[in-house]
Amino acid sequence: MRRWLRSVASTASAATWYGWKSKYAGVTVSELTRMRELESENARLKRMYADLALEAAAMKDVIAKKY
Repeated sequence: MRRWLRSVASTASAATWYGWKSKYAGVTVSELTRMRELESENARLKRMYADLALEAAAMKDVIAKKY
């Protein structure tokens, strides 16, 4: 773990490193795993919403042209 931290610290800027440190300090591995799962689920739901909104807009256009 320390080797990974050193490699990340050497490639990331100081501002990025301190931002990560302040955001994730004290967070356990299980919490990070859950956070990653929630972020991926949130992205999936956003894509679903965008698809449905686009489909609804297309349907409105079709209905508007019909009448």
